[in-house]
Amino acid sequence: MMYGNSDPEHHERPSWLSPSNEDWRWLFVKGMLIAVVTAGLLLCLASLLSVGAYAYVAAKLPAPEELSVRANTFASTRIYDRSGVLLYEVFDPTGGRRTVVPLQRIPLYVRQATIATEDPTFYANPGVNPLSILRALWQNLRERDIVSGASTITQQLVKNIFLSPEVTLARKIKEAILATEITRRYGKDEILEIYLNQVYYGNMAYGIGTAAEVYFNKPVGELTLAEAALLVGIPQGPAIYDPYANPATAKIRQGIVLDLMVKRGYITREEAQKARAAELHLATQRIEMKAPHFVVYVREQLEAQYGTELIYRGGLRVYTTLDMKMQEAAERIIRDKLAVLAELEASNAALIALNPQNGQILAMLGSADFYNTDIDGQVNVTLRLRQPGSAIKPINYVAAFERGWTAATFIMDIQTQFPDGVNPPYEPHNHDLKEHGPVLVRDALARSLNIPAVKTLQFVTLPGMLEMAHRLGITSLNRPDYGLSLTLGGGDVTLLELTTAYAVFANGGQRVRPTPILRIEDSTGRLIAQASSEAGAQVLDPRYAYLITSILSDKQARVLTFGVNNALELSRPAAAKTGTTDDYRDAWTIGYTPDLVTGVWVGNSNNKPMLRVSGSRGAAPIWREFMEEVLRGTPVHDFLMPEGTEPAEICPVSGKLRS
Repeated sequence: MMYGNSDPEHHERPSWLSPSNEDWRWLFVKGMLIAVVTAGLLLCLASLLSVGAYAYVAAKLPAPEELSVRANTFASTRIYDRSGVLLYEVFDPTGGRRTVVPLQRIPLYVRQATIATEDPTFYANPGVNPLSILRALWQNLRERDIVSGASTITQQLVKNIFLSPEVTLARKIKEAILATEITRRYGKDEILEIYLNQVYYGNMAYGIGTAAEVYFNKPVGELTLAEAALLVGIPQGPAIYDPYANPATAKIRQGIVLDLMVKRGYITREEAQKARAAELHLATQRIEMKAPHFVVYVREQLEAQYGTELIYRGGLRVYTTLDMKMQEAAERIIRDKLAVLAELEASNAALIALNPQNGQILAMLGSADFYNTDIDGQVNVTLRLRQPGSAIKPINYVAAFERGWTAATFIMDIQTQFPDGVNPPYEPHNHDLKEHGPVLVRDALARSLNIPAVKTLQFVTLPGMLEMAHRLGITSLNRPDYGLSLTLGGGDVTLLELTTAYAVFANGGQRVRPTPILRIEDSTGRLIAQASSEAGAQVLDPRYAYLITSILSDKQARVLTFGVNNALELSRPAAAKTGTTDDYRDAWTIGYTPDLVTGVWVGNSNNKPMLRVSGSRGAAPIWREFMEEVLRGTPVHDFLMPEGTEPAEICPVSGKLRS
């Protein structure tokens, strides 16, 4: 008798061929033990390598104990004019612009605002913020460049005091290691105290103690929340967030700092709103520098391109395009002319002079007196939006030339109403309140007649004029609601922009960018950067540029409006145009020779109207005297007629060729 399945393939295998359950468990445990031991050994090896690498790099870095000693060391940057005249130096903070303040005397608001803005995890992190580093690493890998730094307060201290300012991966690794070592050997309060006493707050103020004195003329312990938030916002861009030169930008930055304090729970939303609304009373600032508006402008350019660490600690030598002789002439002439205009309630003026062939800024006077608070002297009016009046008309007419008009095209200068949708019709008037019948484009522009200018814009269209303005370098005309009054100055532009646009006419249709810097050298004399020598972009047909020049230099064409021997005439060939707003708040003159283009503005910083001070009465005399003085002794050049342009005598009745 047989029991079970007799199939030989279903017989049980010998035990020595099939391990039991106990054997399987032992093999699993043994395998896990081997894996754990291997992983542990690899982890230990990686740790040893990391520690070794850390120790190797740390051994080559400066001793963390030198932090307090090095906190006061840096090389100053010097800014020169084109011939080597020193304009300004960022002085060593040990030279009198630093007030060291113990941490306990620094208001809690200042400390909280600094931490909320610069390093929210300051008291918890080991000198670096791992999460910020991972985020920055991802951004840098994605962009294939160092675009994010993730620096803590301690890292900023290390970067400013111990390391060179270049942004490289090796430098960032050294920065992180040294920051960690400093955190091990210094208390957090001590690190924060050193940081607050050495960081740069602009206007030669190093440390929060000096900043309180410079900006508010008070001890740091008396700073309010509003004042503290303003100061804490400055270090990331001392020139950009300068409350004297850029009050609106500094105010926006103050609001960002207050919002960060609310986010971190240091203050309430109500406290932030109250601080934001508080009126700030800045101390009178007097920094001895030559061409101060230009120096501030150059600093902004440098900071935007190179960052604050290199500019304020790198010992750079910055050679600018400024001609100090031209600058001094502008300062003296404006001072003398304003003394005469004072009885007509004109208190301020600005001037910008460029080389039209390369865009180099030769003179920049942002106000009559940088140190006069009554006229907001530290505001650079060459960079402020103002209404240009008729000074913008050439842009309209050159757009008409591209569409087939010539200097001999007739326009009817008669009373005209222009439809304006649901609004009453727009009805412009000439400055003399007269109508002149059929006039040539040459006469309409040279005499600055308003009705023909509006009719020209109606032909060109608003998009056409705006496109031409942008092509010539004007970026501020970007609102969607302009009307036909745009050709009479109904849009805001800056003096620098409009003068740059006129440079295109002087330069045969080539546009060049305004350039304030010739070259930059490091502390050893090595060249870092140099102004481009490339020709500008050809944005306008040279023939049309010459037509504008021909009209603006036509003494006979303008005589009926401006008279004989007027302020727009020089002792050499020159083209010029005035501009005046209806309410006499702004008076402009912009003119040029083949070698120099200069723009002048006269008015009041508070927008108070002047007493019938027009462009020809207020700005033109300044323009004329400046041009005559700075060009005296230089070769006289005429405007060259480009190929494809020929003079022709026309019939004054028909505007056609004589027959």
